[in-house]
Amino acid sequence: MSWLKQSLAQVSDPRRAQGKRYDLPHVLLYSVLAVASGATSYRKIEQFLQAHWQSLNEAFGSRWKRAPAYTGLRKILQGLDAAELEAALRRLACEQVEHTAAPVGRAVIALDGKTLRGSLERFEDRRAAQVLSALAVQEQVVLGHVLIEDGSKDHEIAAAQRLIAELGLSDCLYTLDALHLQKRQSSASSGSARVSEILCSRLKRSPVQAATGENRSP
Repeated sequence: MSWLKQSLAQVSDPRRAQGKRYDLPHVLLYSVLAVASGATSYRKIEQFLQAHWQSLNEAFGSRWKRAPAYTGLRKILQGLDAAELEAALRRLACEQVEHTAAPVGRAVIALDGKTLRGSLERFEDRRAAQVLSALAVQEQVVLGHVLIEDGSKDHEIAAAQRLIAELGLSDCLYTLDALHLQKRQSSASSGSARVSEILCSRLKRSPVQAATGENRSP
């Protein structure tokens, strides 16, 4: 987990230097572990820390005398620059992919839109949030995600272009839903990302087959 902690240490601390009781890298690391363990709210993250802070001290070298209170934890996390945190996690994901064994053929990146569970707010008449994520298929690592504005199909196309550009990966094979198979869409992305070659579904081959040049199954 040291690699994760080092990446999270690059995130700016929004608090004043005076009076800090909990260092930000450990707060972020333990919050990530809480979410990975099923926490879905600030309250549940706080409950995870209350239950495990002593074990976390021993495992990761923090020197907490007690877990942070709910209000303090929420204030720390809400004060973060979300874009900066996202950028740090994207760099980490790309580094993990680069350090793994090279895949046979081109790397395959799957882009797909998802609706975030629990994001629908009926009282405020707010529709559920939708994001577009990029997954490195062989490594099973999420490289990044962007919000799809208002959840429409047209905006998903724009979100895909933005995410591909932000990742900055070259010589990769991207797979997307059929709505992205438009002439303008593929030609606009035919530079370093080479998205014009994402038509795996038309070829009726799996992404891995398309990347390696294998013939389709009978």
